Amino acid sequence: MKVLNVIATAYRATLEEQDDTVLWLTHALKSAGADLDVLLRANAVNYVVKAQDIGRLAFGERVQKQGPRLAEDVAGLIAKEIDVYIVAEDLADRGLATDELIDGLKEVSRDDITALFDDYDHIWHW
Repeated sequence: MKVLNVIATAYRATLEEQDDTVLWLTHALKSAGADLDVLLRANAVNYVVKAQDIGRLAFGERVQKQGPRLAEDVAGLIAKEIDVYIVAEDLADRGLATDELIDGLKEVSRDDITALFDDYDHIWHW
């Protein structure tokens, strides 16, 4: 069973945790032998910007010192031989240039997304 995780909602649970829950789940499932890839669209294309710095978040005395490193998390997926697709138009809509992004990404146009879906048995949209 081949699965495509489509991630559109960005920064889900990243205040409470050190990573996006879907990226974490994808790492875990791949380590367990699952055959899956990722498509980042909408605001989730921001995950692959190299220079992002979340910094520290504080609520009174409570400081979250280990913010998410989403670009590193996505690079880790690529290192595990997971194809990570990004929607070119979503990058352009946000003013992101390809030289600002991590290496190893596969760009796809909005018009080609349905053809990409044909390559998978299941599409999970987050």
